[in-house]
Amino acid sequence: MTLTRKLLPVVALAIALITTTSCTDSTEDGASASATLDSTKSSSTNGSAGYQSARNAQGHPDIQGTWDFRTLTPLERPKDLGDKAVFTAEEEEAYRQKALYINDTDNKKDLNLPPEVDVQIPYNSFWLDFGTEMNGDSRTSLIVDPPNGRLPELTPAAVELAKKNFARIPPIRGFFSIGLDNFRPPGPEALGLSERCLIGFNAGPPLMPSSYNNNLRIVQAAGYVVLFTEMIHDARIIPIDGNAHLPEGITQWSGDSRGYWDGDTLVIETTNFNNKVPSYQLPLDLAALDKSGPVGLGKNLHLTEKLTRTSDSRLVYEYTVDNPSAFTKPFTAVIPMKATEDQIFEFACHEGNHAVPGILRGARTQEKEGATAALE
Repeated sequence: MTLTRKLLPVVALAIALITTTSCTDSTEDGASASATLDSTKSSSTNGSAGYQSARNAQGHPDIQGTWDFRTLTPLERPKDLGDKAVFTAEEEEAYRQKALYINDTDNKKDLNLPPEVDVQIPYNSFWLDFGTEMNGDSRTSLIVDPPNGRLPELTPAAVELAKKNFARIPPIRGFFSIGLDNFRPPGPEALGLSERCLIGFNAGPPLMPSSYNNNLRIVQAAGYVVLFTEMIHDARIIPIDGNAHLPEGITQWSGDSRGYWDGDTLVIETTNFNNKVPSYQLPLDLAALDKSGPVGLGKNLHLTEKLTRTSDSRLVYEYTVDNPSAFTKPFTAVIPMKATEDQIFEFACHEGNHAVPGILRGARTQEKEGATAALE
């Protein structure tokens, strides 16, 4: 791998870079950190004491509206924080400032990167919208289980599959073609799923805060809930009528979701993912690209999502990824969402996307240039 690739500032996955970035040293012992984490998780998922959500015509909590899930809180707890579950106020502000700097692509000029790397920065900061704040609960990670705030270990099979994904052995389950030296895609099928506008980015499922379009619109109707993400214009129509999942042989890109109310919490169980998608998209690690990106197979994934309204302006989103063929144990993340009056815009990916034919023409041109040079 070339040095320029190691320095590549990946905007579309910068939230993953923040995941592996840290600002502080651990000063809290594991026992007290775990206790704080349990308390934080309880208050996040159960909401403010005594809060009663308005009801819709079906008598269920009204969770309709547009919800903003931007956050600078990292998915995983930075390794140098050890078992520290929450930041002090000073540590949190220091981490926030560092995250803001990392996300500001206009700062990359300070690195004096070679032109070929600079060209690969897809947007300047004007077009990005990571947000500017942490969750508000001072947690050091979105992951609340395992208690260390980090993703569980991968299974040996998942590690081998990740290497194949990095080597671009079909079928391609990765979202992007990032960090690949001398990549010459033979056709569109060799590109990432998100590059082809099929699935991914932050839309999930599960939802993941990312570089822009961190908005979710929820619509409730008799017998159904619709989760519409601004990114990738994906609408998941979720029956809550008690019917069973689709037969095992019928699979879908975003799986088959079925919902039910557990008190004031909407629980969504999703299975029947197809085998063209991964179980999860790991945070990007430029120092170990063969251990980044997609892991596991969608067909083995059981995803549980929970939505709980905790105030007039807050909705807590929790998800649990359970795939024993990919991870050695399940893991759970919690993302507080904020109500917003901002407009959701059309995500016109295919309609205005000239990148794929451009990439393919570039690959063919480079192949011709290489063949000509070989004859000289």
